[in-house]
Amino acid sequence: MGMGRGMGMELPGRRGVLGGAIAVAAAAVATGGTASAAGGAASATGRTASADGRAASADGRAASARSGETPALWREFAATPYTHPQIPYVGRAGACSGSRRLPRRKVVANVRDYGARPDGTADAAPAINRALADAGERGGGTVVVPPGTYRVDGIIRIAHDNVVLRGAGSTRTTLHATKNLTELIGPYGSRYGGDKSSWSWAGGLIWLCPQDRYESLTTAIRAKAWPYEGWTGNKRDEWRTLTPVAPARRGDRTLRVGDTSRIREGDLVLLRLADDADHTLLEHMAGGGAGAESYVWDDKTKLTSYVPYEWPVRITSVKKSSVTLERPLPLDVREEWDPRLTTHVKALTGAGVEGLTLEAVETPQSPHLLDKGYNGVTFQCAYDCWADDVVVRHVDNGFGLVSASACTLRGTRVEGRGAHHPYFCREGSHDNLTENFRIAGRTTPAPSGTQLHGINVEGLSSCNVWSRGEMEMGTFDSHRGMPFANVRTDITVDNNGRHGGDASAGPLFGARFTHWNIRVTNERAGLMKIDGLAPYSATVGINEVREFDQTDVPDFSGDLHSRIELYGTTGVVRPRNLYEAQRELA
Repeated sequence: MGMGRGMGMELPGRRGVLGGAIAVAAAAVATGGTASAAGGAASATGRTASADGRAASADGRAASARSGETPALWREFAATPYTHPQIPYVGRAGACSGSRRLPRRKVVANVRDYGARPDGTADAAPAINRALADAGERGGGTVVVPPGTYRVDGIIRIAHDNVVLRGAGSTRTTLHATKNLTELIGPYGSRYGGDKSSWSWAGGLIWLCPQDRYESLTTAIRAKAWPYEGWTGNKRDEWRTLTPVAPARRGDRTLRVGDTSRIREGDLVLLRLADDADHTLLEHMAGGGAGAESYVWDDKTKLTSYVPYEWPVRITSVKKSSVTLERPLPLDVREEWDPRLTTHVKALTGAGVEGLTLEAVETPQSPHLLDKGYNGVTFQCAYDCWADDVVVRHVDNGFGLVSASACTLRGTRVEGRGAHHPYFCREGSHDNLTENFRIAGRTTPAPSGTQLHGINVEGLSSCNVWSRGEMEMGTFDSHRGMPFANVRTDITVDNNGRHGGDASAGPLFGARFTHWNIRVTNERAGLMKIDGLAPYSATVGINEVREFDQTDVPDFSGDLHSRIELYGTTGVVRPRNLYEAQRELA
């Protein structure tokens, strides 16, 4: 159905260790270029203060810190924001295209009126769920949870569009969860065999998920069958093609199409790209070139299971032979990938959870991949949804994005005894924004055999942003499955976690990963300084780091075409926050 080319178309937190030194002096900056071990060492030497007077004076350093240093990479990006080879465009990531103002729904229900008691003496989950369902049946609105502590012995489900669960603030409203997902639904085994628990990376005790998808998931789990999780998953043949799409370039927003009769302005559709026998789509996601072309893709069965690549996007305009998209394309569209716009599982849209703490009963953290499912808040098949001022405590896994796109997690925090995945982003989740977030240091030592990741991304997930964060533990967990075009910016991290990922999931990184203004308090390089790991990517404004503990080698051979600037410095890079600066571009 393709169209012809003729259409043309884990350590205690030490976040204060570096802060004082960075505040009083900023090192001179290095210029961008192709990353290499020798080049990085030379740059570091050139920035080191020397006895022969080549170092800047203290006054000069202070002036530099005040005025900031603008790297060449930013100037290049500002000139070509949608097609830069190393930095992705993420300026419209998040709910409502990244709007600073999330929707404010009118109040339609109070859980106290449904029998919920704020003294923790009785199970409030049925009352909360009845209120949420009633709000959904009325077309949406806000369900308020007044101050207090509410015991919940079941899953809180937000399954209707435009429904918001709102507490009185994360310090005033607490939901105390007494059971885990294994108890409530059943053991969720891995599709890859063995005794691994998929509750290690799925499901939430507050679960935002369309009703039909939730029912199919839980029915399959109870029948010990593997449920499909994604926008179409293992039932891809059930979804209809709306129109084939003509070739286009990364960054385009208007696409020429063959048929607009079944597409309306405001529709949410999937752009689907299928790989070919030579894996040129996967090569393109990796940036192309000799390294990607020589990589062995055929035995990466977990990675190839994520293809076709499915990117949800809203249609903002429909003309006779073209459509305009809410966001620019994250990839080229080529005829050999059979590009098409399709239907998908019904998404949950316009829903949120705000102003509350979800605290699980405190139990020891489980051994790696045997999580019982004391999980926090998970968005699944959700679009334009959000969490705002939400804390999760004593959880196995904190905040989850599973085939979720264009969602915002704002002012969220993970606290308590320690988590396997404080944040996870998987199964083709795109264009999400996590900002003003915090992963607090664990309150009890990690039991033997447990694992700590951090801010996770995997499974061809693209164009996601983590911004303005404080991580007292964890790491930047690129979890294989070749995520690409993701940004981490303006984050302080005690880099003591480890990444994960099965070998069959393929590369750690695809192209256009960017780490911008990152403060590593324990100076561990792993997954922070990525010029020697990630192809066609950028590391800008990071303090000097060194390799220890988990040390990786690049997945792709040869020149990675990766860039590094302002190495050995933090706090002086301008713009300070890459995501916010992209939003300010015209």
